[in-house]
Amino acid sequence: MDEAIVSVGLLALLDDVVALTKVAAASLDDVAAQAAKAGTKAAGVVIDDAAVTPRYVVGFSPDRELPIVWRIARGSLINKLVFLLPAALLLGAFAPWAITPLLLLGGLYLAYEGAEKVYEMIVPHAAHAHEDEAKAAAPNAQVLENQRVSGAIKTDFILSAEIMAITLSGLSDGTVWSRAVVMALVAIGITVAVYGAVALIVKADDIGLALARRGSGVLAALGRGLVRGMPIFLKALAVLGTAAMVWVGGGIIVHSLAGYGFAGPEHLIHEAAAAASRAVPAIGGAVEWLVTAAGAGVIGLIAGFALIPIAGKVLAPAWKAATRLLPMRRKVA
Repeated sequence: MDEAIVSVGLLALLDDVVALTKVAAASLDDVAAQAAKAGTKAAGVVIDDAAVTPRYVVGFSPDRELPIVWRIARGSLINKLVFLLPAALLLGAFAPWAITPLLLLGGLYLAYEGAEKVYEMIVPHAAHAHEDEAKAAAPNAQVLENQRVSGAIKTDFILSAEIMAITLSGLSDGTVWSRAVVMALVAIGITVAVYGAVALIVKADDIGLALARRGSGVLAALGRGLVRGMPIFLKALAVLGTAAMVWVGGGIIVHSLAGYGFAGPEHLIHEAAAAASRAVPAIGGAVEWLVTAAGAGVIGLIAGFALIPIAGKVLAPAWKAATRLLPMRRKVA
């Protein structure tokens, strides 16, 4: 009798374990699905991040390229997990109203950066003249490396903030812990993807050179193709990064304006994309995406070009004045 009771109890316990396992598996599937969806929304910023980073290793010896990429990747993870993730969770919990204006500011920044690069292509000028200051030459390679890494991590912070804000805005209602897990997964996944790709990009010419020297036949031809093709690829990547800044920034601006009741641009782009999709139903999805990106890009360029004189004549002088006052206050104190 006792054995029968124990058996029944064990079976009931096993049923409970199986049920709990199913619930946990469903939760993990939901987290993974949300992470994938949120990561996809941030794809445009990811492209920009991958396009911007390789320039920070230009000019260093080949043996320092991967260590520099690793230092930037580590700084990027710290940006996302230590600073931005807790800040995003606090905003989501206590000030969700602040997410949209922060997204809008990030979208304006991306549009401005992209528009300035486009302007440089059309009308060559002193790039970022409002930010140019006489800088002393680095006394040695280590100091120069530290400066490059610091600059890359600062740039990454802005892009990472946009990634985390986009991720948070795309999450459905859930517990703080589930949001934290999703955002951490997105942060780690995007960082590994971006800096893994950057590492391959910066070492591709070395790999090609090794194949050309040591390989034969197809491998040698592949190596020569890598060496010759990488400069072209890097230029194309820079163009893609600029386009990504413009269309992602424009898209964020359009969506943020719709959230504030100015839905006209969003509806216009949507209607144009839907009409283009109906015109070529065989590739309707691709055409709809292209028209949507193009419409967002136009908005991004308009906003970005409008911000160039504001940044150069108002914001930059104000920032310089503020930075000059800080040392004076410290001396007085």
